[in-house]
Amino acid sequence: MRRLVIALVLLLSGCSVGGFGGLYNTPLPGGADVGDHPFAVTAQFGDVLDLVPQASVKVNDVSVGRVAKIDLTPDNKMVLVSMVINGSVTLPANSGAELRQSSLLGEKYVQLRSPVGEQPQGRLAEGAVVPLSRTNRNPEVEEVLGALSMLLNGGGVGQLHDIVTEMNKALSGNETQVRSLLSNVNTLVANLDGQRDNIVRAIDGLNKLSGTLTQQTGNLTNALDNLAPGLKVLESQRGQLVDMLQALDKLAGTATDVVNRSRNDLVADLKLLQPTLQKLVEAGDSLPVALEYLVTYPYPSYAVNAVRGDYFNVDAKLSLDFSEILGNLSNSGQTILAPPGKPYGNNNGLVPLPIPIAPANVPQNPAPSIDQSPLGGLLGLLLGGK
Repeated sequence: MRRLVIALVLLLSGCSVGGFGGLYNTPLPGGADVGDHPFAVTAQFGDVLDLVPQASVKVNDVSVGRVAKIDLTPDNKMVLVSMVINGSVTLPANSGAELRQSSLLGEKYVQLRSPVGEQPQGRLAEGAVVPLSRTNRNPEVEEVLGALSMLLNGGGVGQLHDIVTEMNKALSGNETQVRSLLSNVNTLVANLDGQRDNIVRAIDGLNKLSGTLTQQTGNLTNALDNLAPGLKVLESQRGQLVDMLQALDKLAGTATDVVNRSRNDLVADLKLLQPTLQKLVEAGDSLPVALEYLVTYPYPSYAVNAVRGDYFNVDAKLSLDFSEILGNLSNSGQTILAPPGKPYGNNNGLVPLPIPIAPANVPQNPAPSIDQSPLGGLLGLLLGGK
């Protein structure tokens, strides 16, 4: 018997030397089937509580693997949980892991879950690492009982009783006012909800304004830095500015007094001016034509067409020689009695002078004699006298 015990001790020692790691490396009966082609995945946890190797790894509460090893990182800040998972399990590469408990006093296990709040990406494969940001654990029963104990033993329960008591005292007898307050709050909230688009637009406007002010920070700083000299100048000229404002006030009072006193006369002048303005309106297009003739009076407007340049000098010679008068009239194609723009003439260029015929009711005077006037003979000849 003694020999059998010694042999068993030596056998166990030899197995340990050859790589036997204790009962943690012994597969538990009824464990998850990892299949012929499992893959290894590592999860980072801040705390694994009393999780042990050979614990189950589940997906949707179905065992798909087991915990192979639990180690600390070199800086002792995280726990690395190595898991062996059945090769037929398909999970996204950005899956998460949670530490859960099967029952109130049951074992701990690792629950693998699909990503929450984001789209699945890739596939969880050999050597994948679930980072600490995707892992979590449920609160322990001891933690829940401890928090409940703190709440019941001089914790928030007593304070809650005091709060309820004081609220009852405050609301007792003020039910009408409280009801009105709640109604007003409801109306306020409804109005705010109706102005939601305007509020959002105002916030966006403030955001744009803030961005613009941020871009103009340098200019604003420069303006504020250079504002001090300008303020000093204004300070030195404050007396003059006050005098100017007082003078403006006095001028405004004087102008108001003048307007008030001359108001009736001004209204009367405007009423007297109304007929003149009415006639100008009735003149219409005739007024510009008259003003055009006014510039060249007493000559027609086409008289200046022969002028070249900005100004001219005129030397005029008046001749009363009858032969020269006739020659000038013949050369110009214009007679004394012809209407403007319609000269008398013929094909030979000769200009016959029309002889005016006196009306029958006008007494005929005899032509003056030559002795009566030096121009008598000339006028008599022109008028048909003898």
